[in-house]
This record gives sequence, C-alpha cells and structure tokens, in this order.
Amino acid sequence: MRINKFVALATGVSRRSADEIIGQNKVLINGTVAQFSSQVETTDVVTLDGHRISAPKSHTLIMLNKPIGYVCSRIGQGSNTIYDLLPKEYRQLKAIGRLDKDSSGLLLLTDNGDLANELSHPRYVKNKSYIVRLSSPLQPKHKHAITETGVNLTDGISILGLVPMDQLGKQWEVNMHEGRNRQIRRTFEAFGYRITKLHRTSFGSYSLGTLEDGKVKQLETK
Repeated sequence: MRINKFVALATGVSRRSADEIIGQNKVLINGTVAQFSSQVETTDVVTLDGHRISAPKSHTLIMLNKPIGYVCSRIGQGSNTIYDLLPKEYRQLKAIGRLDKDSSGLLLLTDNGDLANELSHPRYVKNKSYIVRLSSPLQPKHKHAITETGVNLTDGISILGLVPMDQLGKQWEVNMHEGRNRQIRRTFEAFGYRITKLHRTSFGSYSLGTLEDGKVKQLETK
C-alpha cells in the first residue's frame, strides 16, 4: 500500500493532508524517513511523530443530528462541542464539513479520509439540502437574484436553489452544491434578511430522516 494512503487510513486525514505530513518528514517506515513513493507492507512498522500508527481494517461513518448551540471543533473555547454528544467509541472521528453553532441538522463524521475528501472536495458535486426560515418574507426580486443571477459575496458568486415551504415566503428548502463558510447566511444577509433557522436535512446520498435531535446513527459507507 502506498504510504500516503496508509497515513490517510490510519489518521482519518485526506490523502492531500497525508502528503503534507509525509513531506514534513514526520513519517518513518522501520525507522527510515518515508518518501512519497514508499510502499508499506503488512510487516512494516510505521510511526508518525514517534508514535506507531496502523491502518484500520474497516472504517466508521456516523450521522449526527447536531443541535443548535454546539460547535464542530474539539475545543469549544467556552462552547459545547459535538464531541460532548458522541459516545466514547466515536470521539476519534472527524467531521465532514461543518455546521456553525447556530445551525442544526445532519453532520457526517468518519475516520475514512478518502470518503471525507470525496464528500467535501469541490470537484465531487454533492447536493446539500437545508430548511431555512427567514425573519421576513423573501421578495421576488431577491429570490430571482439568489436563484438566477447570483449574489456577489466576498469569496465569489453564490447561487442557491430555493423551494417554498409555506405561503408566507419565510420558510424555504435551500439546495446547494458548494460548502463555503456561512454561505447561506451571507447570501440572505446581503439583502437584509436574518435567518432564524438553518437545519440541514441531506448531504449527498445521506438523509437525516427521523433521527432525533442530538442522536447518532452508524451508517454503511457508500
């Protein structure tokens, strides 16, 4: 097995991140600094920063229905973190993408770096759906801009798919393929709207379904 794949499997990082780690000479194979072309055999001893690592025989993928008020980092800096909600056996997993503290819904966590990369990298188009509630009804001209012409944000144009969920124009199903930081919130804020609810219901082929708030479900990788 190629060394970058081994490191990715053993640590849960992407292969690109594994290459960066290898390039920093942190990985040794049988006491010798690993090269990008190095292969790992079953009898080899691989260490990272002096600690032995091994590739798991199988991977874990879970879905969490994240409640509002929890951050996705391991260090909350005064806030609750999603790792406070996870059973002990899942606390080594890494989140695929993030939901901010004031958002809720479907969050995937895994120790499979390849899967994490496939689900989060821009070149792999994955639809994500959200329920969004606005502070005031969305005006038709703003809906047209968001869905057709696009909204110019500091990091580029944002175009979202919108499906009405009520008669007032305040609650919408939002569909998107990107995952830029707070993109949905910033898109509506550009027109003066405040989001009072942002709840993710699906991510690629994974759907939240009836999973209860704060609960975890183990999934089979697809």
